[in-house]
Amino acid sequence: MLSAADKNALGEWMLAKGMITADQLDIALIEQRKSQLSLGQQLVRLHFVTDAMVRDVLAQQHAQESMDLSQVIPDPEVLAMVPEAFAKQHRLLPLDLSADKKVLRVAMAAMNQIAVLDQLRYLVGGGLQLKSVLATEAQIEQALDKYYGHHLSLDDILHEIEQEVASSPPASQPDVRPVIRLINAILVDAAKQGASDIHFEPEQAFLRIRYRIDGVLWQIRSLHDHYWPAMCVRLKILAGMDIAEQRTPQDGRVNLFLCGSQIDFRVSSHPTLHGENIVLRVLDREKSIIPLAAMGLRLPQLQLLKHMLEKPEGLLILTGPTGSGKTTTLYSMLAHLNHQHVNIMTLEDPVEYPHMLMRQTSVNEANKVDFVNGIRSILRQDPDIILVGEIRDEPTAAMAIRAAMTGHLVMTTLHTNNAIAAFARLQDFGISPQMMAGSLVGVVAQRLLRRLCTHCKIQVLPDAITQACLQRLPGSHVPDNTPIYQAGGCSQCRMSGYRGRLAIMEILPMHAALDEMLARQSAATELQQQASLYGYTTLAEEGLQRVLAGETSLEELRRVVDISAYLQWPAP
Repeated sequence: MLSAADKNALGEWMLAKGMITADQLDIALIEQRKSQLSLGQQLVRLHFVTDAMVRDVLAQQHAQESMDLSQVIPDPEVLAMVPEAFAKQHRLLPLDLSADKKVLRVAMAAMNQIAVLDQLRYLVGGGLQLKSVLATEAQIEQALDKYYGHHLSLDDILHEIEQEVASSPPASQPDVRPVIRLINAILVDAAKQGASDIHFEPEQAFLRIRYRIDGVLWQIRSLHDHYWPAMCVRLKILAGMDIAEQRTPQDGRVNLFLCGSQIDFRVSSHPTLHGENIVLRVLDREKSIIPLAAMGLRLPQLQLLKHMLEKPEGLLILTGPTGSGKTTTLYSMLAHLNHQHVNIMTLEDPVEYPHMLMRQTSVNEANKVDFVNGIRSILRQDPDIILVGEIRDEPTAAMAIRAAMTGHLVMTTLHTNNAIAAFARLQDFGISPQMMAGSLVGVVAQRLLRRLCTHCKIQVLPDAITQACLQRLPGSHVPDNTPIYQAGGCSQCRMSGYRGRLAIMEILPMHAALDEMLARQSAATELQQQASLYGYTTLAEEGLQRVLAGETSLEELRRVVDISAYLQWPAP
């Protein structure tokens, strides 16, 4: 245990306020000597506190105002007063002028930057007084990109590669190499644009670069194919892959600090006719866990979900295609249940989002850790809640249901088109209906829909068939000529008409009557009718509710969910 004299004012303050424990402070001080970070940064890196907690404590210590920049919109007139280069160099954001135009407020990530404030005073002129407020470095970086804008300056970098300006850089400055800066620029731009995947796709004479944004692929650039070999090698080096192996698929991972947050990239290479195709999955740790209340579910759906999570034991299944947000939802559920009095253990392929208090394990063939052996080992670790990444075969299904029957809450994913189909899928894996009855907590089927851009969505009147179907929605009383919305297009949404995504869920909670029907092997239609008495609604009905609320369009719903049977339309 380190003495109090070794603990600086910030640590003592946070310890006195009960924000950290003495053990956590000692660990942070030991790690700080290795990393040379400030104590506040080290505490955040260890996930003992958040950036906002450090910001507020420092502000209290120095009698300075602190600010959450996510709740602030700077004055455009004030932004124009401070050059972008100066603001980004010194990590500051001009906010607003006082009513008498004499005091300029500036958000800064550090205190007592007198020299920087003097330079800023000289730049803005006019005899203005400057008042600094404290904000987190991550928020300032994000705000600078948001309000000053950003661009992908590939042309200059590509010109350097063409001219081989930096073919032999000094060993002390490896980052000046154009290929390195080119890859960095693409990764940063993808993170800023909110891409979930980055595709590098070689064709016969060119390289196509595409981002998946809000579930849809967008072509960003096309480059000549002679750029690709050096770019491919750089990506494989970052991901720890074998650069000499080009004919076998490989997987890797990159961890980078971009745009003020820690972002992981899961990298996959695959040999194709014209060279190696590389796809990067973007995993932003700060966006990985969304509180259940912030997921945008309708209140009845949220209540059903929370009711299932109150069960102490049983199997909870989440279904949906790749990219439908299953992992995010599972982690949100685990975060809802996570506290120091429960032991949560996970078995994933691979671990996507490291999280405090959870014991997470990656399936690894080299170490002979598969789902079956992993579950068997976890059961000897005194778990309360178990996450099994996916049920892929009969042995995994048997082990998962066995764990659920022995007093554990088990969460997993399964590939089916809807919630009711999960029963038949488990039966294909050798799980009898009698074993399922009483062992299942419930099934959740999920899809992601693009959200209509609020700046350009267009109000329209539905046709007669759509109007009739909206009026048939459970619990809805829709007057005639109730308008719905369709996509427009503006600069805020890349002219797509959509910005962001929302989740729709088909939540099927198990209960005694449904267990009895399942054990009797009743038909799927009978199970669905019985479930509807307890609040179950289909994906089509949930999607139509969102269309009615003006959150998405009918065209987007039809793109993701087959609603032809519900609307009595032929399938597209």
